[in-house]
Amino acid sequence: MTYTQMIVLSFFCLILTGAILLCLPISSKTGEWTPFIDALFTSTSASCVTGLVVLDTYRHWSLFGQVVLLLLIQIGGLGVMTFIAMFSLFLRRRFSLGQRRLLMQAAGSLEISGMARLIRRIFMGTIAAESCGALLLSFVFCPKMGFLPGLWNAVFHSVSAFCNAGFDLMGRYSEFSSFTGKWLAFNPILNFTVMALIVTGGIGFIVWRDVTRHKAHFGEYDLHSKIAIVTTLWLLISGAVLLFIFEYNHAFKGMTLGQKILASMFQSVTPRTAGFNTIDLTKLSEPGKLLTTMLMLIGGSPGSTAGGIKTTTFAVLLLSTLASAKRYSHVTVFKRRLDDKTIIQARSILTVYVACVFIAVLVICSVEPYPVMDVLFEAVSAIGTVGLTLGITPALTSISKIALIMLMFTGRVGGLSLMLVLAERRINIPRNRPVVQILIG
Repeated sequence: MTYTQMIVLSFFCLILTGAILLCLPISSKTGEWTPFIDALFTSTSASCVTGLVVLDTYRHWSLFGQVVLLLLIQIGGLGVMTFIAMFSLFLRRRFSLGQRRLLMQAAGSLEISGMARLIRRIFMGTIAAESCGALLLSFVFCPKMGFLPGLWNAVFHSVSAFCNAGFDLMGRYSEFSSFTGKWLAFNPILNFTVMALIVTGGIGFIVWRDVTRHKAHFGEYDLHSKIAIVTTLWLLISGAVLLFIFEYNHAFKGMTLGQKILASMFQSVTPRTAGFNTIDLTKLSEPGKLLTTMLMLIGGSPGSTAGGIKTTTFAVLLLSTLASAKRYSHVTVFKRRLDDKTIIQARSILTVYVACVFIAVLVICSVEPYPVMDVLFEAVSAIGTVGLTLGITPALTSISKIALIMLMFTGRVGGLSLMLVLAERRINIPRNRPVVQILIG
């Protein structure tokens, strides 16, 4: 098996194991068996850190079921192979060359050296970020729920936010409500803690390494880190400004100026594939829905807990388009020239994602009575592993659920990776064909 096939198979096994556990009567609060399609959908959503649900997480799942979901989110967020490597380090096992190559691909690293050190940093960084997040969130939940329930909610939501999963336990107050409750929506501790966890988990482990190595010396960062950081900041700021403008008299109507600014910031961060929301998304204007859909498709950065086509892919596509418009022969950024193979891969990734979304929307629209924009929103949320919803997912039929399951799986393992797995392995014989030109555009 190739390394890509092993990564895809590991996620498939994780999803299947989670579905079997969630089917059991012990996983539901009623003590009854959960339909397999619903358990499979929930397991896929948790393992692929999406957050789309057909059953309210708090109202349906027992404490055992919630623990299973938390483990699926944590393992799926870091990657199955990365998680296994952590245990190998605890057992003081040395990695073979093949294992290092596998971990390099799973962690999104460009270097095969220093993999053990990178895995340790990922583990320690994850524990530190989630612990700090849980501590801060406990000041929000414990006074309202009591110490033990509040602590469990703090831990659950900290892991869910860092892994960009979007699962929440706020169903105790209102079904499928996320953080829309008045005591949560404008709580500064919850908003800024969750936003920090989302950005930290979605910026990428390679960026972590550069930040710890070079601190504030941005010029010494790798090109990948520079592009990821600049693109992320640009998307967050521009997204917040546009949402503030679009939703000022729509979804944000009736809020104070400070509340509108806070809501704009949160709703710009959460499409980084986190899936939480502090406002009723059904009240979004049409431009707001379209902007959120675009942000969800882009997602986070490579080698992170986030999904989407990734920020670096978006940046490469934008830079290559500008270079073509200016008739430049090469694409350059930060005084470096991008490899032509990278540009081709970026275009291939976008093509695969758009094709998958288009097919899924056709299938869902053929069996469901919902508007195309609402279906497109759910489909992009699934393949971007975001979890934001306009409220139609719980009411979908089995065919539509299967379509979203396939989108979530494709989005987590990567569209290009899945195509490589499905492609037939053959020996490529170099051939020089005649070069011709055709009309395009």
